[in-house]
Order: sequence, then structure tokens, then C-alpha cells
Amino acid sequence: MKTTSSQAPVIRVRGLEKSYKELQVLRGVDFDVVKGSVFALLGSNGAGKTTIVKILATLLKADAGAATVNGFDVATQAGEVRESFSLTGQFAAVDEILTGRENLVLVAKLRHVKDPGAVADELLGRFSLADSGGRKVSGYSGGMRRRLDISMSLIGNPPVIFLDEPTTGLDPQARLEVWAAVRELAAHGTTVLLTTQTLDEAEQLADRIAILHGGRIIVNGTLAQLKALLPPAKVEYVEKQPTLEDVFLALIGDTSKNGDAGDASVGAKD
Repeated sequence: MKTTSSQAPVIRVRGLEKSYKELQVLRGVDFDVVKGSVFALLGSNGAGKTTIVKILATLLKADAGAATVNGFDVATQAGEVRESFSLTGQFAAVDEILTGRENLVLVAKLRHVKDPGAVADELLGRFSLADSGGRKVSGYSGGMRRRLDISMSLIGNPPVIFLDEPTTGLDPQARLEVWAAVRELAAHGTTVLLTTQTLDEAEQLADRIAILHGGRIIVNGTLAQLKALLPPAKVEYVEKQPTLEDVFLALIGDTSKNGDAGDASVGAKD
């Protein structure tokens, strides 16, 4: 993970609102994501994380607010926005009949990339799939499929990648494999917007974490900043530092109650 707070945002979101009939999903969402960082949108199921990704990916129009990706407005420059990112959804979009290498070559040809075979081989090596590149994807484990899916998203070198709950349904070993792939993305300068409802995933991967609850970002900061929101640990026999789970539950409170949590902000402001 990197410290990149001094850089201009690659993703900029201001005042996003979205409703589905009477259900107001987003109620004024604001955040920035700087270049080469991993930004986690953390929230419970149905919090609106995927709705935000769909708006940023130009798949859905916001009711109000504005957003830019790689400097392009999602509402008025949709074509340029789509050239700036790749999207990996909650389930791996790979062709099981083809081999891993054939999947990559096919996508490279569709994107008119020069020397598709060389591109495929580089990505297989980069994501530790070289030994299995000649095997049909139907025989891949869940983690291997997800790593292949992420590698396919990188063909054409998009500066931004959206990962919408990338470890959904994976076993612990496969999840660790995907985490390694995400770290690989950031190490190569790709800006990653990650949505998750898994607390340790955000804790392990993200440079900044924004907790989405009640249609708003209620806190946004580094892991250290979020932990600092809680009282210092009491020292008895063992010092227990607050976990991200402690922060999350303390901020959102009892989800069975109606009403909104107040907005909180950590870190630099515009």
C-alpha cells in the first residue's frame, strides 16, 4: 500500500444521489481516489456499493451529483470514461471451454491489442498462472478463475479497475490468492476501487477505507485514522487495539433501528 494523498484524484465523486422508486439508495456520496491507490468502499449488503460502481462505470445514471473517472465526466463523457477503466463483477466472467491463455488472447484480439499472445503470456506470468495457462478453465479453482478474470480486465492497460466484491463465494485460500492479485495491481500503478462487505479484506488491502451506511459515507480515512476514532485501548494484562470491525460496528450502530448516522470525515478536505 502507498501514501498518495498529495496526488490529484483519479476518481472524484461529489453529491451522488440515486433512488429506485421510493427507495433512496444514495443520499449525497462524496469521496476521492488518488492514483495508484487501493480505495475500499465498505458496507453491508444493500448499502449501495454496487450502485456507485455502476454509476462510475456509466451503466447507471445518478439522480443528482457529479463524478469523474480519469478526468472525464461520467454523465457527459461516457465514451472516454469507458476507455479508462475495466470492471470485474462479483462472479468471474471467463469462458470455461477455453484455456486460460485462450481467454486472454481472445480478449486481447477483441480490444485490438498488438501481439495478443505476448500479452497473454505476460499476464499469465504476472498472476502466477503460467503453469496452468494451457489448461481449460473448467478445471481451475475459484481463486485461479478470479485471478484470470482480473488479468483479463487489465488487457489494454486501463488506469482504473473496479473490483465489485471480488472474493464473493471464495474459500479462504482462493481469497488470499485474489488479495495477492490486488496488491499486484497497485504495485504496477493501477488505481483500484474495491467494494467489499468483508472487514478484514478492507483492512488488508486498502490505503483508504470509506464506510457506506444509510446512503452516505459516514467516515473516510486510513485504517490508522479509523482506529483512532475509538477510545484508546485499556491496558490490563494484554493491550487490545481496536479492529476495523470494532470501528465499523461502533459507527453504524444497531442496523435494526431506523434513522441515519451522522456524516464523519477523516483526513484532508477539499
